[in-house]
Amino acid sequence: MATAKKAAATKKPAAKKPAAKKAAVKTPVAKKAPAKKVAAKKPAAKKVVAKKAPAKKVAAKKAPAKKVAVKTARKPNAAFMKPMTPSPALAAVIGANPMPRTDVTKKVWEYIKKNKLQDSVNKRNINADDKLKVVFGGKKTVSMFEMTKLISGHLK
Repeated sequence: MATAKKAAATKKPAAKKPAAKKAAVKTPVAKKAPAKKVAAKKPAAKKVVAKKAPAKKVAAKKAPAKKVAVKTARKPNAAFMKPMTPSPALAAVIGANPMPRTDVTKKVWEYIKKNKLQDSVNKRNINADDKLKVVFGGKKTVSMFEMTKLISGHLK
């Protein structure tokens, strides 16, 4: 025993290790459940199916590139701008000078508003006076859509 004590006395005392930093506490991570095994299915009996002819491939059409709209002054339709000669009955309302259809309609509306011939209840109807009755073919009341049709019969 004496030799064991001598050996222990000759040993240098072990140096104390500094206290280790505490490791950060790790939160447990939820483990994914193992995937369920699916039993292999037996192949179904093969059905005899008539083969169809292969479909023809249609070439895909590319959409045309969109053009940026550039605002330009509208050109009036030549048919509307052609001067027309009014009949004598229509000339009593708008004048005898040749003028385009658009101007004829404007002049008739000016006459209607000046003489307050528009129906007060239904604004789409025009109550004709003596001059307009001749243009409207003897009708006392005419809708504004029918009016343009009747006026076009008085233009040449």
